[in-house]
Amino acid sequence: MTAPGLLIGAARSSSGKTTLALGLMRALMRRGLRVAPVKCGPDYIDPAFHAAATGRPGVNLDSWAMDAHLIGRLAARASEGADIVIAEGAMGLFDGAPGGAAGVGASADVAALLGWPVVLVHDVSGQGQTAAAIVRGIAGHDARVKVAGVVLNRVGSERHRRLAGEAIEALGIPVFGALPRNEAVALPERHLGLVQAGETQGLDERLEALADFIEAHVDVAAVIKTARGAPSPTLPHFAGEGARRRTSSATRETIVSVPSPAARRGRDREGVLPPPAQRIAVARDDAFSFFYPHLAQSWRDAGAELCFFSPLADEAPPEDCDLCWLPGGYPELHAGRLSAAQGFIKGLRRFAQRGWLHGECGGYMVLGRTLIDAAGEAHKMAGLLELETSFAQRKLHLGYRQAQLAADHPLGDVGFRLRGHEFHYATVLREEGLPFALARDAYSDDERPAGLARNGVSGSFFHLMA
Repeated sequence: MTAPGLLIGAARSSSGKTTLALGLMRALMRRGLRVAPVKCGPDYIDPAFHAAATGRPGVNLDSWAMDAHLIGRLAARASEGADIVIAEGAMGLFDGAPGGAAGVGASADVAALLGWPVVLVHDVSGQGQTAAAIVRGIAGHDARVKVAGVVLNRVGSERHRRLAGEAIEALGIPVFGALPRNEAVALPERHLGLVQAGETQGLDERLEALADFIEAHVDVAAVIKTARGAPSPTLPHFAGEGARRRTSSATRETIVSVPSPAARRGRDREGVLPPPAQRIAVARDDAFSFFYPHLAQSWRDAGAELCFFSPLADEAPPEDCDLCWLPGGYPELHAGRLSAAQGFIKGLRRFAQRGWLHGECGGYMVLGRTLIDAAGEAHKMAGLLELETSFAQRKLHLGYRQAQLAADHPLGDVGFRLRGHEFHYATVLREEGLPFALARDAYSDDERPAGLARNGVSGSFFHLMA
């Protein structure tokens, strides 16, 4: 049985989606409901807050990177055992990019595919009745998407609420509540978004305060009634077909065996990426936290084992693993500790002699020679790739990416295509060697070298989604 769901959207970023989503999730949980959290789009940070608010792991759904089958499969998996699904949108409701697998990457695509109505949170600061014109435009923009109601945000007074709210209700669209300006409920931020859930002081108390805030100003019962059931797709069986390992008795070297090209093509049509190895060591702590839950789950479903370790605790990757995966995160904030963690650094070098190492974004930088922090101090990293990066010279790199592997790799054969995104502020000072992949963004067919690969060590700023 698939749980009913709804999507919280907005006209633009910074409208209050996270405030409403987190407060509503915790408020529903306090009422005894089992809430399945979803984040639309490429985002690592919000799902961790969703998990803290609901006690259930979140999932990302993205129509640019994922095909419709995978979106339906992940949504059905997330809703198992839940009473309601609460999805938080990204950016504006219809914002996206061309050339997607199932849409443009817009939150509206996910709502349309899964039959979820949209609860629109609208920032009315600097607006009165004009808010109704914007809501009318959003409600009528795409016939596939139903706007079930509106929550006003940053309301300045009772008069302000009446001006905006009555104009919207005159359209036949209900207003479920009005949130007054209240900076006390805001969550702390840094350069990639919110400070991570695990680093936010007093997080549970903050979530309780958000729930109190939403309960006081929103008709939560009316919002719950808007939720609708999503279609239940036919789910394929993936278990047992994952990557396997074999050991050469002559060299004692672990060799990663990827699925056959035919099996890989079949998986590609379903949007599911086979595991790159049987036993995968994954770095996980405050410096390496950007690892998509749906990847971990799909790899486990295919029979792979994930072994987590903490570089900040000076832990080396387990030596009985076939591949080590260094996710992105915030190594620039912990560069000194990572450089001093010689157990971790030497463990990476030992691992590179017998298994495969791959780094995404922050993990890629740690595999390089030098990472310069925001203060301009240079820190030695693992030195396994000819790479030097700097946060003293910051520049935003953001957007969807489609990549094809430049050579055979545990992720696939040469030319195998991957979908994901890039989001970082690092500047590359030196990057020398053969590329990991050839990548292009959503607005160009121009493929350029991305990342590096050498002697079983690879990485790039590309974050893998599907």
